[in-house]
Amino acid sequence: MIYLASLSSRRGELLNQIKVEYQQIAITIDETPYSKETPQDYVIRLALEKARAGRMAVPTTYPVLGADTVVVCEGQLFGKPIDADDAKRMLRQLSGHCHQVMTAVALVTKIEERVRLNISNVHFRQLSEVDIQAYVSTGEPLDKAGGYAIQGLASVFIKYLEGSYSGVMGLPLFETATLLAEVDIKIF
Repeated sequence: MIYLASLSSRRGELLNQIKVEYQQIAITIDETPYSKETPQDYVIRLALEKARAGRMAVPTTYPVLGADTVVVCEGQLFGKPIDADDAKRMLRQLSGHCHQVMTAVALVTKIEERVRLNISNVHFRQLSEVDIQAYVSTGEPLDKAGGYAIQGLASVFIKYLEGSYSGVMGLPLFETATLLAEVDIKIF
């Protein structure tokens, strides 16, 4: 049994996929990037802060898993869009380009902290303004890093992926399973 410091249904589905028993907890942290913080350092810091906040919120010996995902395109960090116009802006920038999706996963126990980083390259096809308008009108991109969901309607935008599908979804299963095994938590 672990706690998941996230209410993300996608992360929950991924843990279910590998048969990890978990309970989700809501946590809130400040996600403002530090000045001159690299995207890798940023996403690792947030995953750790989420797991630490979760650990402080639950009076138990069970480990807490935290994760964070960002999209990086041409050096620019994309989190979740603030509104539909921001989602359109992100999609226009991703259109026809390769970008990176960085997902960090952290596991915090009573006595230690561990973290892993997954970086994937996602190649988008060229998007028309009609594609962008139609996709944003579905509402799907509004709570997703980079303004899209690989497991949703935006799957048709992706020419190919170099890396981890589950990492792009928000919880890289290889890295997650590695962390859990390191603290003797069995999966499936």
